[in-house]
Amino acid sequence: MSKKLLLPGDDEFKDIIRRYEQFLSGNASGYFDVEEFENIAEYYLRRGRTKDSSKAVEFGMKLHPGSTVLKAKRAKIYLAMGEISKAYQLLSTLSEADYETVLLKIEALVRMERYGEAQKLVNSLTADNSGDLDNILLDVAYIYLEHDNFEEAAQYLLKGFQINPRNIDLMFELAFCYEQLEENEKAIQIYNRILDLDPFSGEAWFNLGQIYYTLQEFQKAIEAYEFVLAVDPTDTLALLQKAHAHFQLDQFQKAIENYVEYAEITNDLASTSLFIAESYEKLEQYDNAVAYYKISLKENPKNSEILVGIGACLLEEEKFSESIQYLSQALEINNTSPDAWIYLAEAYLGLDNIDKALQYYIKSLSIDPKQTDALMAVANIHLEKKEYSMALKFYKAAYELDNSLEYINLFLAATYYKLGKKAESYQYLKKALEEDEESINLFLEICPEAAVHPTN
Repeated sequence: MSKKLLLPGDDEFKDIIRRYEQFLSGNASGYFDVEEFENIAEYYLRRGRTKDSSKAVEFGMKLHPGSTVLKAKRAKIYLAMGEISKAYQLLSTLSEADYETVLLKIEALVRMERYGEAQKLVNSLTADNSGDLDNILLDVAYIYLEHDNFEEAAQYLLKGFQINPRNIDLMFELAFCYEQLEENEKAIQIYNRILDLDPFSGEAWFNLGQIYYTLQEFQKAIEAYEFVLAVDPTDTLALLQKAHAHFQLDQFQKAIENYVEYAEITNDLASTSLFIAESYEKLEQYDNAVAYYKISLKENPKNSEILVGIGACLLEEEKFSESIQYLSQALEINNTSPDAWIYLAEAYLGLDNIDKALQYYIKSLSIDPKQTDALMAVANIHLEKKEYSMALKFYKAAYELDNSLEYINLFLAATYYKLGKKAESYQYLKKALEEDEESINLFLEICPEAAVHPTN
């Protein structure tokens, strides 16, 4: 049984495709043998141009009506078009002495979920090819990979790996299967095996970095990306991922350096300016953050998240009126962002407009009622306005979500005291004092009328 035809690369295709297309347009005459028609059909098929591929086969069949190779190619086109029954019927008329025909028949059976028959063909295929068994198993695995059956593909690939633990192409596919099956440790082992054989495999280092990134082992991810860049300093994707990993480790200055380098290499500041802005915001360098947010905003003027980012930075700089302008624009685009409403509330609070601040905190909570910070803020406003029953309502809601919130026991104690519920007040004040003895000072600041300390 012969190995399947190794088709030429794109460069080798160019001349034959040019001659064929000139022939179709009537600008040239010529003759094409079976192999040339096969290559023409495969060229179009690889590009998803099934109609052009089918046309080439039909033309070839007219010139070479007895060609089993072109019949097999026709079956492959049927498979690509989802006409599985037609493909299988045609393949059933062809000899199983041809390697590619057998593979196509296996694929048709798999897609018809006739797995037992497919397995019999695999067994027959592997029985007579012990010398190249690992690559045959790889070809079979490709059939299952194409249809996202990673478990079955991994079984064939593992058999191939056991036969030839130096087949790097096979190992890449096996590692990929393990990634898809979320068996990350196994994938790491395979990539390390590849790197033992080829320490300069940038692809293996990159994939290893991606797994570590997924596992949130960001330092290991950085080390892997650095090996990629040592192999190829122009690998911009590795550089970008390295920047993201630094960001995740709160190494914001290093992240900025990598983002800037990426922008310089790709000449694409627009796509990285948002990342740079977020890094500067984390460093509390708000002027720089706003500058890069605005670069990103020029490219994406309707991006509400960028507008919120600018508004948040201006809020930190106590530029409340400016902040309100950007946050209002953001909310015109997307009024379902709880964070934007929170920032808007805080900006109005900075302008001492308590009523509007309260209104926007409530709006944020209507979108996401489980925001403990917002619940505390609303409660504090009601406490300041001497609306003690409302304050208690929101403090209790926050307490139910998280009873470890800072000063929650103290504020509950103060609110109960203001409502004249001394027993409840002392109960929470005792908890507050257990957490921080200095809490009594804040309690007395809120409730100066309290004349006694809590009793046991």
